[in-house]
Parts: sequence; C-alpha cells; structure tokens
Amino acid sequence: MTFSRWIRQLHRWLSMAFTFGVIAYVVVMQNGTPPAWVGLFALVPLILLLLSGLYLFVLPYAQRRARAPA
Repeated sequence: MTFSRWIRQLHRWLSMAFTFGVIAYVVVMQNGTPPAWVGLFALVPLILLLLSGLYLFVLPYAQRRARAPA
C-alpha cells in the first residue's frame, strides 16, 4: 500500500472517530456541563483530520508539478 493510500485510509478512520467523539460529547452534555477532557475526544481526531485532509488536498498539485517537464 502506498503512502497516499495509507493516509486516505487513515483519514476515513479519523472521520469515524471524530463523529463518535462529537456524539459522545453531545450525550455527555445532556447530563450537564462536561469536564474539559471530554472535548478532547472530538478535538484530537479533528486536528489529525485537518492534517491528513490538507495532505490529500495538496497531493494532486504536487504530483502534477513533479510530472511537469523542467
């Protein structure tokens, strides 16, 4: 598996983790003010999603530039 495919698969799994984190945060908020660390369940995957998403966004442009004749 190439690195870009690995990142794409990681991005998919992170999106599921982020969704689970948001749902967990909403459930905990129904019982009152949640502790601050509960927000990290959604924040950590969100940061990793940002990084992997930026990589996937730039990848086609970088590949096109690498294939362009000098």
